[in-house]
Amino acid sequence: MSRRFVALTVLCLAWPLQVSAQIYAWRDASGNLVLSDRRLDDSAETYAVPDAPRFRATRPSARTSAGDRFEPLVQEYSTRQSLRPDLVRAVIQVESGFNPRARSPKGAMGLMQLMPATARDLGVQDAYDPAENIRGGTLYLRQLLDRFDGNEELALAAYNAGPNAVDRYGRRIPPYQETRDYVRKVGSATRVRGGSAQSERVVYKILEVVDGTPKVRYSNVPPTSGTYEIVDR
Repeated sequence: MSRRFVALTVLCLAWPLQVSAQIYAWRDASGNLVLSDRRLDDSAETYAVPDAPRFRATRPSARTSAGDRFEPLVQEYSTRQSLRPDLVRAVIQVESGFNPRARSPKGAMGLMQLMPATARDLGVQDAYDPAENIRGGTLYLRQLLDRFDGNEELALAAYNAGPNAVDRYGRRIPPYQETRDYVRKVGSATRVRGGSAQSERVVYKILEVVDGTPKVRYSNVPPTSGTYEIVDR
């Protein structure tokens, strides 16, 4: 039995989120070992883990080297679309494990796993280019948030299952296990980084119309609707 297989087995026994007792392992573009409950890379090796039904997917801890490579892009395009950077990071982590060459069995591509039709609609020429992918993915996430009145869970459900599925179920999270797990995983990753609560301070500049008059207010709580921008972090 190889040392890598032993190490993977030990990790899977120790990690607590509920998923299938099967993992995929591959090396990303930086040579980092990536583990996932989904096959996101054609070179992935499959490992069965008997009697170990619990493990958790990898996520950046205090900004891993893989995440560091893309942090300037995350910051730039999050700001452009008035998105929280931690939300964008979490989507990338859950979608691709920060592997810019990731491709799902359904054909989703790159860091934010854009489907070919979605990429075309967003004007993404090369979905495997990190800047193009994050630009398109953040734009799409912004569109979904606007469509669902700023409801983050519905936007994430739509990102995973498609906005029509959310509409079909009365603007609620569709009863698909994959989608519900996806919303939970992204939500968990935005609340906790490296095992502790986030301490990042964010100030939102919010534009509201009161009695026909535009007014600006500031808050540390992201608004559920309306126009806003991040002015301090």
